[in-house]
Amino acid sequence: MSSPAGPPGDSGRVSPEPLQKMGVNFTVSNKDTVKNSDVLFLAVKPPIIPFILEEVGPDIEARHIVVSCAAGVTISSIEKKLSTFCPTPKVIRCMTNTPVIVREGATVYATGTHADVEDGKLLEQLMASVGFCTEVEEDLIDAVTGLSGSGPAYAFTALDALADGGVKMGLPRRLALRLGAQALLGAAKMLLESEQHPGQLKDNVCSPGGATIHALHFLESGGFRSLLINAVEASCIRTRELQHLADQEKISPAAIKKTLLDKVKLESPSVSLAPASRVSLFNNKHPSSKKN
Repeated sequence: MSSPAGPPGDSGRVSPEPLQKMGVNFTVSNKDTVKNSDVLFLAVKPPIIPFILEEVGPDIEARHIVVSCAAGVTISSIEKKLSTFCPTPKVIRCMTNTPVIVREGATVYATGTHADVEDGKLLEQLMASVGFCTEVEEDLIDAVTGLSGSGPAYAFTALDALADGGVKMGLPRRLALRLGAQALLGAAKMLLESEQHPGQLKDNVCSPGGATIHALHFLESGGFRSLLINAVEASCIRTRELQHLADQEKISPAAIKKTLLDKVKLESPSVSLAPASRVSLFNNKHPSSKKN
């Protein structure tokens, strides 16, 4: 896992101490990480993927499982790049989201040409420990990116707006945020634990002539549903564009070096999981700042 880790209080950085207590080792070398790990997570921006593969490719062996979390980057493009160094690279493509931080993530994955069923099950076991995980066909992953990958940002934006509404009507900001978040959390839990359609659950809240149905009328008048549908579509389309950028490899190696090395100082080393767990994650940003 290569994620900058700085001193406590350093903006955008994570203190290494909690990770060290969990048995996480630190390194400034991606190549060393590959040598000491079996499962490799590639979690950098899509245009950087080809350069990462060039760097670590010579060290990839048959034992390695290469898991790409980069939006839009296809299994075939990674296999093609790695086949120069390893004839049968085991590649898995996945899309997850930031709530994995609180073990409520949503992850899907698709296995490549040379990945075994057991390889997929191993990834599923790993990601199920931090939320929901299931296998899908690769051609569905771009749509997943638009829905659950970008979804937390939609929810945070909605929650921010709900809190603003509460403040407008006289609630303290902290209380408004707490109530809005709890409402979304409770609604999501009701849906997941119920066999009812969300429309039915919505109807259960709406009394004839009541406050909620009047509020929903305002949402519908503003195109609420269409906006959400369009947002998912826009994210999905952009994901496909990112794959095109990655295929072009327009970013120079010097720029990649600046991104991956110059910003990762020796006092903020990369992170790799201990050989005992033998899992690694390449990432040039802290997970909480990831954007899809």
